[in-house]
Amino acid sequence: MMAKIKAGLLSLRDLFATAWWIVLLAGIGFVIAYQFVEPAPPKKIVISTGSESGAYYQFAQRYASILAKNGITLEVRSSAGSLENLERLKNDEVQVGFVQGGVVPAKEDPDAEDDSGLLSLGSVFYEPVWVFYRGDKDLTRLTELQGKRIAIGQEGSGVRQLAQQLLDANDIPAGPNLVPLAGLLAAEELQQGRIDAAFIIAAESAPVVQVLIRSPGVKLMSFAQDRAYQRRFPFLTKLTFPRGVADLVRDFPPDDIKVLAPTANLIIRDDLHPALQTLLLRTASEVHGKSGFFQDAGEFPAYMDQMLPLSPDAARYFKSGPPFLQRYLPFWLAVLVDRLIVLLVPIFALLIPLLRVAPAIYTWRVRSKVFRIYGELKFLEDDLKNHFDPARQADYRSRLDALEDEASALHIPLGFTDLVYTLREHVNLVRHILDKKEASA
Repeated sequence: MMAKIKAGLLSLRDLFATAWWIVLLAGIGFVIAYQFVEPAPPKKIVISTGSESGAYYQFAQRYASILAKNGITLEVRSSAGSLENLERLKNDEVQVGFVQGGVVPAKEDPDAEDDSGLLSLGSVFYEPVWVFYRGDKDLTRLTELQGKRIAIGQEGSGVRQLAQQLLDANDIPAGPNLVPLAGLLAAEELQQGRIDAAFIIAAESAPVVQVLIRSPGVKLMSFAQDRAYQRRFPFLTKLTFPRGVADLVRDFPPDDIKVLAPTANLIIRDDLHPALQTLLLRTASEVHGKSGFFQDAGEFPAYMDQMLPLSPDAARYFKSGPPFLQRYLPFWLAVLVDRLIVLLVPIFALLIPLLRVAPAIYTWRVRSKVFRIYGELKFLEDDLKNHFDPARQADYRSRLDALEDEASALHIPLGFTDLVYTLREHVNLVRHILDKKEASA
């Protein structure tokens, strides 16, 4: 029993001696591969939106419900608008934010490297600019608002910044006549006649737009210079509010209305996990990808406003769609498999080829023990045939006995025991040669 145990231990030793360097190389490969494995995505991210009554906030709530189904918690934080969202992103207070087109100023040098630490996941919907005003005369140019009291939105909002840009382009400077009112409050002031005009940025279905469209004495400006604005401000898109679309019975509006629209953009910090970027884009496609009042099905998300560099993951998404695994597997499983694939590279690149040669190496190690004795036996046979010395007969026999004992003491796997018996036969063959030499001496 002890002999069998000893033989087994020796076989294990041979196996370990063969395999240790394979395990070492594979281990090194795993360590190297692990450096390229993305950490698991966080379970919670924070998005900065706008006021709780605004479109940004409502869309973020829809994002949150979709992401929750994929095991990701989206914390929705209200804000004053796009400018505050940008500040929160830059200060690492949030990871995602809605930002209105045109809020980020264009770089003086287009080729200069962006160092903001922010990336764009693309535009997700149009934000029409509605200019409502009071008066009997139809206005088609912003210069006609000179000297009037105009609501341009609250501090920190995208509507305020855009309104100031458009008014500045029409030589209407900032002053007390530009009042910080927005939304339904601005609509109420306009209805009461306490202000003369109001800039509103909202979807056509927003309550503030629907209220003002139907308000007596309130008109909607049609931008006669819409092409010029699009040239001057590339982040703007010219859209058409068709005749009668608001009320077919009353035929309102009575004519097509030309409006301008920046896009709402999904902005992220550049360190947001790639898997979460793709998941956000899938969510945006689900929420914004349908046809709408101003958009075609599948038009959004898209990289329409180039105020910030496009995320490489978003570029791949727009070109090829979601990653293969995320198309067919739950999000958490797709991420897990994607990470494991990187770790499996050493198996396919190193371990499998090494294991293919391992049996040959193991066989060579076992056979080498027998071959070493064969080497000594061959040397002794040559000595007997070519340099036989009768005076050394005792030495010859002693060497043969030692080789036979060494052969008998070999502990090798059962599959190789035929080598041992063959070796012992060959030892006896050399012994017969010695007997003949002694008989003829």
